[in-house]
Amino acid sequence: MLNVPSQSFPAPRSQQRVASGGRSKVPLKQGRSLMDWIRLTKSGKDLTGLKGRLIEVTEEELKKHNKKDDCWICIRGFVYNVSPYMEYHPGGEDELMRAAGSDGTELFDQNLTLLLRLECGGAVSSRCNLFLPGSSDSPASAIQVHRWVNYESMLKECLVGRMAIKPAVLKDYREEENKVLNGMLPKSQVTDTLAKEGPSYPSYDWFQTNSLVTIAIYTKQKDINLDSIIVDHQDDSFRAETIIKDFLYLIHIGLSHEVQEDFSVRVVESVGKIEIVLKKKENTSWDFLGHPLENHNSLIPRKDAGTEIVKPYTPVSGSLLSEFKEPVLPNNKYIYFLIKIYHTGLFTPELDRLQIGDFVSVSSPEGNFKISKFQELEDLFLLAAGTGFTPMVKILNYALTDIPSLRKVKLMFFNKTEDDIIWRSQLEKLAFKDKRLDVEFVLSAPVSEWNGKQGHISPALLSEFLKRNLDKSKVLVCICGPVPFTEQGVRLLQDLNFSKNEIHSFTA
Repeated sequence: MLNVPSQSFPAPRSQQRVASGGRSKVPLKQGRSLMDWIRLTKSGKDLTGLKGRLIEVTEEELKKHNKKDDCWICIRGFVYNVSPYMEYHPGGEDELMRAAGSDGTELFDQNLTLLLRLECGGAVSSRCNLFLPGSSDSPASAIQVHRWVNYESMLKECLVGRMAIKPAVLKDYREEENKVLNGMLPKSQVTDTLAKEGPSYPSYDWFQTNSLVTIAIYTKQKDINLDSIIVDHQDDSFRAETIIKDFLYLIHIGLSHEVQEDFSVRVVESVGKIEIVLKKKENTSWDFLGHPLENHNSLIPRKDAGTEIVKPYTPVSGSLLSEFKEPVLPNNKYIYFLIKIYHTGLFTPELDRLQIGDFVSVSSPEGNFKISKFQELEDLFLLAAGTGFTPMVKILNYALTDIPSLRKVKLMFFNKTEDDIIWRSQLEKLAFKDKRLDVEFVLSAPVSEWNGKQGHISPALLSEFLKRNLDKSKVLVCICGPVPFTEQGVRLLQDLNFSKNEIHSFTA
């Protein structure tokens, strides 16, 4: 496993802690800002060239990657492909190339990273605002070098692997256990039958920042999706089940430290990688992830793996258009759900096979959205990505029917292709019928004939879209989609000066 260190940066005696001087910035090309880099790392693009795999790198292999378009650098035992970052580095490409194909730890601590400083009087540059993890407004911090945002977080999508070390000889179980604790969990024994009939054996690693622990699962299956994984943790026990063809890949660990209840899951479909992000209860460095529990790191035939599957879905209306709605029935007889079927998933294939008369268990409703948010509302903006459209269905129904103060409703709906747009015809008909509603479709992978908006959620799209009907009108922005989409969207909304009371995010 990868336990990325989070030691102090810059180093205590580094020249980077000097208050004056510092290396001059290099002008960056347009579209090469910090936010542009963050968007690139969240796009799912393969930035290492290894399609999601992590490898052990020998000194001989590291030396081969010493060119601008193929530049690997070792920092504290971990190797990064920094070629994609070249044009985004504030210190310039030449600085990175000084460590190309070599161990750049010392150079990194002393010179490589362009530092951000607070000037006298507390004036902070716009770029500096993005970098300071816990800045203070006190005069004591007026002239000092602040820690750059964790390089392991900044470059985690560029992580190639770690430098190769000589493997220790296991003499007994205790020594093997120590190896586990140091982040090198051995694979569980798998029968020859499973090894021959199953898929390529999956693997996982982990890394950390001061506040987060990320567990990365490498499924080696490109059509993986969020419906293919179940994640659960109770007390100090973490469990993740991933469906890989006819098998379940199980990770089951007793965590070494406590984590918070909420977590996020991200899937990079193009490389078959799953990232599970846990939030630490205490901002301390973990020496090891934890100890293996029953069936940890094993591949189990699905027919032998009995498990209860729970999946949250948002009830919707039967239709957006009144002429297609079911009549109101006594005792709330019907509940409608809008569910995308993933044929390689854990849950939806079983749901798809249900017949009339079959049963499923349904819990009581959960959530924290209050209808009081609509009181005297004048402008309503909805941002949805993929199946994150589902909570917008009832919001649209209610807003256009029961809010007399409402002047304008705008929906920006992000999808990959035109075929992915849910209820497109109904949305267009509803916008034609009710002039208060505007709908904009944004595609990330459109065909050449597409004439609408393209791309991902961005400041440019939002600043044009989020225009109030009146300067001081009461506004609400609702956002729902995959975790990276929602988190980035909330940050962009705050950058555009929307207050917390004006933003409500749902979990897709």
